[in-house]
Amino acid sequence: MFRALVVERDDDGQTRSSVQDLPDDRLPEGEVTVAVEYSTLNYKDGLCLTSGGGLVKSYPHVPGIDFAGTVETSDDPRYRPGDEVILTGWHVGERHWGGYATRARVRADWLVPLPDGLTTRQAMAIGTAGLTAMLAVMALEDHGLAPGDGEVLVTGAAGGVGSVAVALLAALGHPVAAVTGRPELEPYLRDLGAARIVPRAELAETVKRPLESETWAGCVDAVGGAMLARILGQMKYRASVAAVGLAGGAALPATVVPFLLRGVNLLGIDSVLRPYADRVRAWERLARDLPMERLEAMIRPARLEELPELGAAILKGEVQGRVVVDPRA
Repeated sequence: MFRALVVERDDDGQTRSSVQDLPDDRLPEGEVTVAVEYSTLNYKDGLCLTSGGGLVKSYPHVPGIDFAGTVETSDDPRYRPGDEVILTGWHVGERHWGGYATRARVRADWLVPLPDGLTTRQAMAIGTAGLTAMLAVMALEDHGLAPGDGEVLVTGAAGGVGSVAVALLAALGHPVAAVTGRPELEPYLRDLGAARIVPRAELAETVKRPLESETWAGCVDAVGGAMLARILGQMKYRASVAAVGLAGGAALPATVVPFLLRGVNLLGIDSVLRPYADRVRAWERLARDLPMERLEAMIRPARLEELPELGAAILKGEVQGRVVVDPRA
């Protein structure tokens, strides 16, 4: 038997969640069975816990798009019982039962080894959001960003991706400008390493000019929409924006002028289908470069029973930092 948070949908399309004890034969197909020690809460999880957001294809369903734990059984020679592993992406928690359970069964190709220097709890304090932040920082570096280039902007800075991005960039020597609409979070963001706070209202207003003063040496953007369009016109010559989210909308009311006259790069960051080698490189960088004391400051522990309420809250932008879920609690 294993314990899981199960989402069910009735004939009227309404969903409800409950913690249940299920027999092992309910686990989906896969080569590796993992004893889940920690999972976390992401925006996608909020969708899967409520309306489904078009992500969940069949019910009943166990959400949780990431988890870390210890291999119990494996039919794949790459993993043996006792190995500590991480799973993020591959539509787990959406199309495939995920990490909101004490046990998960998945394909071996979807796993990566836990890097030296990280615990499974720390790995899920990082989670999909932190992995995405690291992939964004790596993309900016691959396109030329280096310490000394100037301020790096992080939008949605108090969220999961933003919090890790602020801490990473600051630890790597970049002055970070953190954008937030909640002024009460300034102490939290400064503790993560933000050099200054930019009120969201300063960037939310659209302007007719396609170019403004060159301000940012790089940007990790979790907002999209009109704010991203405005930021593109403020980037320095040949600077890059790593786009990781669309909290402000999927539309991009921009012009091509920043790309043509300043050589600005807009880099799309996907973590779901990322190749294995990229994932391993990113997790090794996180273990090396992310200050663990700053990571600890982001953590809010949670039990399975709390997730339906927290899922609704994250969709409203009301969750700060990283929620770490212990399914055994």
